[in-house]
Amino acid sequence: MRFSPVAIGLSLTLLAVSSGVNGQKADDQINPKSIALLAEGQAALRAGNLEAANDALETALAIDPRNRSAFVALGRVAQAQQLPGKAIRMYFEALSLEPNDLNALSAQGEAMVQKGAIERARANLARVRSLCKSECAPAQQLAAAIAKGPPPAVVAAQSSDKVPPKGQEQSTAGQK
Repeated sequence: MRFSPVAIGLSLTLLAVSSGVNGQKADDQINPKSIALLAEGQAALRAGNLEAANDALETALAIDPRNRSAFVALGRVAQAQQLPGKAIRMYFEALSLEPNDLNALSAQGEAMVQKGAIERARANLARVRSLCKSECAPAQQLAAAIAKGPPPAVVAAQSSDKVPPKGQEQSTAGQK
C-alpha cells in the first residue's frame, strides 16, 4: 500500500516515455514536403532567383530541420549572394547532422576561400581527400577553388587590414 503512489507514478512515466519514442521518425526519413521545397529552391537557385531560392529552402528547413541537403543548398545561395560567413554557418549545420558529408565539406571549403581563409579550406580539402580514398569530384572542386584563391576584393581588404607593429607606428608618428 505504501508503494502504490510510487508504482503508479513510475508506470505513468514509462508509459509517457515509451509513447514519445514510438512517435519519433527515424533520422533518414525527411518530410516529403521539405524535399519538394528543396527541389523548388534548387530550381530557383539554378534560375538565378536567389530570393525565391532562399525562401523555399528556409521553409524546407522549418518543416524538417534534419534536411541536410537544404542546409547545403542554402549555403550555395549565401555564396551566390557574396555572404561567405552565412554560407559557412549553413554548411556547419549540415555537417552537424552528418560530419562526413563530402558535398558540405567541399562547399564549406569553397566558402572559406571566398572569405579568404585559405588554410582552413586546405584543412577541409585534406579531410575530403581522406574520406574519398581516391580523387573525387568534391575534392577536385575544392582544390580548384583553393588554386584560384580568394576574390581580389578580399585580398585587398586583407592586405589593408594589416597593422604595423607598435614600434613602427611610434617611429612614423615622430617623423611627422
